[in-house]
Amino acid sequence: MLKLLCNSCQKEFALTENRVVCDCGGLLDLVQPLEELKKLDLKKTFDARLGSRALPDGSGVWRFRELLFPAKKIISKWEGNTRLYFSEKISQEIGAEIFFKHEGENPSGSFKDRGMTAAITAGASAGCRNFVCASTGNTSASLASYCANAGLNGIVIIPEGKIAFGKLSQALAFGAKVLQIKGNFDAAMQLVNELSRKFDPENPSESVYILNSVNPFRVEGQKTIVLEILQQLNWEAPDWIVLPAGNLGNTSAFGKAIAEAFALGLIAKKPRIAAVQAAGANPFFKYFQSGWTKFEAVEDPETVATAIKIGNPQSYLRAKRAIETTDGVVLEASENEILDAKATIDAAGIGCEPASACSLAGIRQLVKSGEIKKGQKVVGVLTGHLLKDPDTTIDYHLGKLANVEINKANRPIAIEANVDAFLSAIR
Repeated sequence: MLKLLCNSCQKEFALTENRVVCDCGGLLDLVQPLEELKKLDLKKTFDARLGSRALPDGSGVWRFRELLFPAKKIISKWEGNTRLYFSEKISQEIGAEIFFKHEGENPSGSFKDRGMTAAITAGASAGCRNFVCASTGNTSASLASYCANAGLNGIVIIPEGKIAFGKLSQALAFGAKVLQIKGNFDAAMQLVNELSRKFDPENPSESVYILNSVNPFRVEGQKTIVLEILQQLNWEAPDWIVLPAGNLGNTSAFGKAIAEAFALGLIAKKPRIAAVQAAGANPFFKYFQSGWTKFEAVEDPETVATAIKIGNPQSYLRAKRAIETTDGVVLEASENEILDAKATIDAAGIGCEPASACSLAGIRQLVKSGEIKKGQKVVGVLTGHLLKDPDTTIDYHLGKLANVEINKANRPIAIEANVDAFLSAIR
């Protein structure tokens, strides 16, 4: 049967205990009953639900509900069902089959909606009314949207001056209570961790329920990114899945999804995971480089990729397990690599926010090192929509970003309002 297991002290909890973290402070994993699930024809069940016009089958998360958890009432905005784009142009450049899974096509514009539908459903099912997160942007937008839709109280803690306006505007517009603190995301996350320890399972309606990726139900929702990729590829696993890495919830979720899909016979091989951090916010990369001997937070992380500007990721132990179980790697990308990759993805007509471009930056590194072989099938995950951070895009193309080498600028051309000037400009 389903249970929650602390990945630090191994203490077990029943789902009915409404736990988010363990008494020892360790993060919890939802352990699936794999032997029971093996008796089901899950591939047939999941495929039969494709294209449904009704919930829950119509959700790209709840379509896979046998691998999630039972819920009294599902809170959904038809999340998931995001496209898997094959890019012929980028594939030719790379020398491999390159696909992009565009999670920016979710309702609030990022992958966070997948985890949010799961975690809010779990919290609301337990009787919670007040939901909180620390956020650099995307989590706050998603929480605010789902809470507004379900008539729940959304509370967002943001770092002062450290959030893209495209994301903050969503939290404000959807009516969340926005609390701005002095300090960075890690300071906001520390406050959330303290709040999580005050959660009273006996009185959930008066407690505050945590919706950051420390929440084990968030991870379950985010697993479905991988499950949907596998389904879109007709259950033939790619060679690599490459993704941006910030607080490491997605890295953890991807590893869990791959391990479960392989154990259940949904796929014949495990794709390798490559988690890519920004060089200015790279504690997990350094941990990997040390041979997993020492984890140290990065103080005052700095990167143009604000969605992953996190110096003390909460899920680093779960993410370590994901890398180990998939024979994966952890990389870092410079600001130039990230922005050049973003310009390439944008110019291919796909588009993404800066952090998402870490996926292509990482793919390029893996091709250069020989890890990605010619002709292999690679999926890069784009975590957020282009319009999440339009200021960075405009500043890049206008050459206004400091300390960045602009290689792919598409600058506007000023012309007189006449035909000759027009023809001259387009020649």
